[in-house]
Amino acid sequence: MKYLLILSAFMLLGSVAFTTRTPAEATASRIWADSVKKDPETGLAVDSNLPLIKAHCTACHSSKLITQNKFTRTGWVDKIRWMQKYHKLWNLGPSEVAVLDYLEKYYGPSKQTFDGRRKPLEKPSWYKLR
Repeated sequence: MKYLLILSAFMLLGSVAFTTRTPAEATASRIWADSVKKDPETGLAVDSNLPLIKAHCTACHSSKLITQNKFTRTGWVDKIRWMQKYHKLWNLGPSEVAVLDYLEKYYGPSKQTFDGRRKPLEKPSWYKLR
């Protein structure tokens, strides 16, 4: 009986290990996370456009306002316009394109695949309660 329980436990653990992310998915996300160097001062991704980000963004606010968000390019444009309207952010001029390229590249929506948890319902069909 004891051996049967131990064997069942190993089979259960093995099935859980095989139903999680595939090794290729896990490796791909790990490579991306390890390949991006972070600036020790700000925690932002190191890139040729990082000095522009420091000059235009972290001159007024913490870099955490950047790292905690994942906007699309349009979303970042909206945030810049909002800061220009309500917080006196200056016109970024020709450097705005480079700033948006940087923000979209490193702080855009993540393209994370299904992680093994239940997928959200796409189109739930509701019925009326009587």
